[in-house]
Formats: sequence, structure tokens, C-alpha cells
Amino acid sequence: MNILIINGLVIDPSQELERQSHLLIHEKNIAGIIEPSAFTLKGDRAVVKGYEGDEFTIVDANGKWVVPGLIDMHAHLRDPGYEYKEDIISGTKAGASSGFTSICVMPNTKPVNDNKSVTMYMISKAKEYGYTNVFPICAVSKGSEGKELAEIYDLVEAGAVAISDDGKPVASASLMRKALLYVKPLGVSVIDHAEELSLSEAGYMNEGVEAVKLGLKGVPSSAESTMVARDILLADETGSRLHVAHVSASRSVELIRWAKKMYIPVTCEATPHHFTLNESAVSGYDTNAKVNPPLRSEKDRQGILEAISDGTIDCIASDHAPHSRDEKEIEFDKSLNGISGIETVVGLSLKLFHEGIIDKKRFVQLLSTNPARIMKLKNKGTLVKGADADVTIIDPEIKWVVDRNRFISKGKNTPFHGMKLKGRAFMTIVGGKISGNIGA
Repeated sequence: MNILIINGLVIDPSQELERQSHLLIHEKNIAGIIEPSAFTLKGDRAVVKGYEGDEFTIVDANGKWVVPGLIDMHAHLRDPGYEYKEDIISGTKAGASSGFTSICVMPNTKPVNDNKSVTMYMISKAKEYGYTNVFPICAVSKGSEGKELAEIYDLVEAGAVAISDDGKPVASASLMRKALLYVKPLGVSVIDHAEELSLSEAGYMNEGVEAVKLGLKGVPSSAESTMVARDILLADETGSRLHVAHVSASRSVELIRWAKKMYIPVTCEATPHHFTLNESAVSGYDTNAKVNPPLRSEKDRQGILEAISDGTIDCIASDHAPHSRDEKEIEFDKSLNGISGIETVVGLSLKLFHEGIIDKKRFVQLLSTNPARIMKLKNKGTLVKGADADVTIIDPEIKWVVDRNRFISKGKNTPFHGMKLKGRAFMTIVGGKISGNIGA
């Protein structure tokens, strides 16, 4: 498909580009920025100099941002094994409708993605039926049981872009060290689910006054920061790349900030629920606000916001975790952790822009440029000529209300139902084809 996107504000941190421009897509690649003199409009089509044999579909992006395709580097699509919660088709369709052109998928499927057949299944199904690119993340350990390394080399060869036992921490420091050493020559990151189980065991929400009020056992923030400290030291010793998932505690942020100052190869992400909500969202025993790591104190939330603003936090990721109603709408202690988050990421992240916490360039870095760099996704996260034609068009001003009943995802578990937001995806283009909804 050939597309000419006209009149948009093109924002591409990889080129230090932010200006009103016209972006040309020829077949599956970015053909570059072109001047008005280079094309002629004929109804809803354009003829472009140098491409006289081709016609280009016109997309008018007036008043909108044209950015490299957004990348969600932490999502759970539940496929294979838990398709009743989500599958690759429904999950990628939800992602594309929300501005994402690529989704990195965690390995806690059934069976666990600890062998290349599962990795290849994910990639194959996404290519045949998906609405976005899918990049599998494989398990650190066999069965994610934390006992023995998975066949990591084979998994990376099959297409895995990182390793993680997300959902479960790598409790053994020895195994974590071995994993870091193993992946160093492969050039991929170990993604750290930072949780010291001896501190978090049997906890349901953040430890503090709110937990006492509700009579729920709390999880101290040290359960996260203790593991972050351990793994930073291991990354320093091995020189391997460590990525800390869903950072929730201000003390964890301080440790990561120190690590970066010491040039330790550590990156990290934050989720919209951790920078938007605090532990008070659990009041009334709202299971939609039950997540792991738990929603923290207001001090922790402010620490996350500061780290997003100053660059300590590299990315925003959904940690999309859809569940069925039967798994969420039950007693708080029995309900499963997780938020169906992929359809609210852009709106909640744009809230940071509208509140002056980040600028346009930082928004794109957090949701496209940096995830592509960390996951080493070739020809993604950029609008440079020759790159893959993965493009997101964002309307930063449109007002809308979160309605879980209109989610495309099978998961309706969100604490943001009824929230008024400003800004969302207008169009998603994946591999040169329009994949997401327009103006919904």
C-alpha cells in the first residue's frame, strides 16, 4: 500500500525531527519527508514525483502528530493456553486500535514459552492473523520455575527478543547471574520481575495505612527494591544488559538512577497504572486495582513521575494483563493480579503531556524510540528513510471517556472505567497497511 500523510506534525527523536511535514510511505517502507512541490493531489489520491507509476492514498493529519509506530514492550497476550482471557488476534487488534504497531509478549503462557516451538507459534500466528508485529520474550528458566536455564540460545535464534520469567521473579541469585552471563554475547536483555518473595509472600496490596484500613496483608516496597539492588549489582559484575519491568517504588528509582550514573547497563519501564494511581484506588476492595507490583503510596507515585520526567525511566509499557470476569470479580484475596491496559496507555501517557510533565519528544521516546532501542528491534522506532512503514498518527486533543464495554480486548478489567481522557490514536499503520481504527 502507498500512503502520503499530509499536514501532520512529524515527531521523530531518532532524527531530532519535529516539524509540520508530509510523510511518504511506499509499499512496506518509509520513503521519507517530501515537500509540497513533490506531489499533486487528485481527489483522495496523490501522484508523487519519482513514483509516477504509483498512486498514493492521502491521509490528512492536520492537527495531529505523526510518529514512529508505538511499541508496547511488556504485554501478556495469553496465547497459547489461556485464549479465553486473550489471544494473539484479539490482543493485537486491541493494540492496533490503540496506536501500537509492535507488541513484545511475555512468556507466561501454557505451555510457557521456554522452547522454540512456542516462540515460532507466536510469530507465525501473528504474521498470519495479527494486526501488529509480535515479538516474543522467552523464559529465563524452564517452565519459569527458577531451577534451570531454558534453551535461551535456541529461543533467541527462533526470534525471542529478550528473556524474562515475568510473573515470577528469578529467586536464585546464582541463576540470575548465569542468565546475565549467558545472554551477554547474544545481545539481549534480561527483563527483571523484581520481587523478593520472602518479603511479598501472601501480600495483596501495598503495605501501609490503606492496607490496615482494609484488613489486607501488605507488600512492602522493599520487596521490589531489594531485588532491584541485587540485580543491579549482578548486571554491574557481568556487564550484561538488565531491564527492570514495571517499576513501582521510589526507592527502586533511586537505585536505578544511581546505576545509570555508574554506567551500569540498566534500563527500566513504568506502567500507566503506577504513575496514575496510588494505593487508595484499592479502597472498596476494587479488584480491578489489584496488580503486581501493587499500586504504591503517593510518595512512590510522585517518584515515578519525577523519573519519567528526568529520563531515569526509559519506557512506558502497558503490562497488559487481561483476565476473565470470573477471575477478577471475586473476593479480593482470591482475584488475580492484572489490568487490561493496552487500550488506555496512550490516553494516560498523553495526560503527562497535557500536565507538562513530558513534552512531545519525550512521549515518543517513551513509547517508541526507546523500546525499539532496548529490544533491538531493527528498523522500528524511527521514520528514517528505508525503515519499516510502522507509523502512528495521534490526535492529542480529542476528548473521550474510557468504557471497558467498548474494549476490543477480551479483558475488561480496568480501574480506569469512566475516566475522562484527552488524546488517543487516530490511525495505526503497520508495514505500510492501515491496521488500526480511524478517528474512533
